[in-house]
Amino acid sequence: MKNKLITIAAVAALSLLTGCGALNNNSQGNEVSSEAKNETTAADGTKDCCEDKDKDCCSEPADCCGDSAEAVIGKPEKTDINIGYLNSTAHLLAFVAAEEGYFKEEGLNVTLTQFSSAAELVNGLESDKLDVAFIGSVPTLTFLSQGHDISVIGGAMTNGHGYVIKSEFADKDEEGVEILKGRNVASVKNSVQDAELQILLKNANIEIGEGDDKVNIVYFDSQKDAYAALLNKNIDAASAYSPYTSLAKSQGYKVVYYCAHEKALENQPCCRQVAKTSAVNDNPNTFTALERAFIKAYHLTQSDHAKTIKDVKKYIDIEEDFIKTEVYGGFSVSSPDPDKQGTLTLKDTIVELGYTEDFDIEPHYNTEIYSKALDSMLAESKDDIYSSLKEHFDDYE
Repeated sequence: MKNKLITIAAVAALSLLTGCGALNNNSQGNEVSSEAKNETTAADGTKDCCEDKDKDCCSEPADCCGDSAEAVIGKPEKTDINIGYLNSTAHLLAFVAAEEGYFKEEGLNVTLTQFSSAAELVNGLESDKLDVAFIGSVPTLTFLSQGHDISVIGGAMTNGHGYVIKSEFADKDEEGVEILKGRNVASVKNSVQDAELQILLKNANIEIGEGDDKVNIVYFDSQKDAYAALLNKNIDAASAYSPYTSLAKSQGYKVVYYCAHEKALENQPCCRQVAKTSAVNDNPNTFTALERAFIKAYHLTQSDHAKTIKDVKKYIDIEEDFIKTEVYGGFSVSSPDPDKQGTLTLKDTIVELGYTEDFDIEPHYNTEIYSKALDSMLAESKDDIYSSLKEHFDDYE
């Protein structure tokens, strides 16, 4: 039985390591499309309800009159949308929105394409092959510092990453960064995983470099490459974001730490929704419609775990138990909230670490799109899930 489980895990890991594609001139990649609605009507079909109600009622947004989303936020300026994501459960809001028809409900025809790295994603945005990309917060910040014309418009996941190590170097999970001393550690430059490791090493007074009392970080271009490097006898540990951590445990590796369990890394914004700044300014209704779809997706992730897991599996083809652990195991939270304050704190941290020079992020952090989308959803349904999103936004905007 044990050998069977190891075989299943190995096959799952192989699918992760080989499943990453990139959008290029030949349109290669793992693409999934949802058809757009030609017409947008009220969800309950009460197109003519206002004929029987007074004008005061009909002046209210999307509530007693059963107004369509289009009537509240305006018609999307652009309906064919391309979204880029990485091979991670972290980007489940897009998966759920596509599978549950939320994009379609908002009048959008969305194509999802899997990429291998943050650099590929930002290139896709700037070449207009992508409209939205789920990109790690650290690469987003460094790209902004370099003058890229991109903006954060929403969130994707908080926490959800850490490091794993070969079992011969650790007796149990979560022994902390001290067990990395004298080890070669595979990581990804310009990533939140690397920044977090550097924070913890600095706090523990452990230097980076070669030597028995130091940690030697070996950089790779992508998370899948860093994880694959564990097969090399010269690599002892590696960074891991979801679902690589669960896969690693199933293959016998030990977890060095989960960032969600480290006080210095609490509520660390991992991935952000990023778009070209000029595109957001030119198409505000389109991006508001997208945010509404992501907000609906978040609602489903909180209310129907089983359906969420099945939706995610169509894009991240691993065992459902692994998806359940990564999404609902307490290691991460997938939310569309922009979490501006958390990202600003992270920006100050990576400037201190020397990742980049300080810069003004304000022109590139758009919370108005999400705020408008959330307010329109609350006008339609003020349940506990949507209300909790409003409370969080008000606290961290």
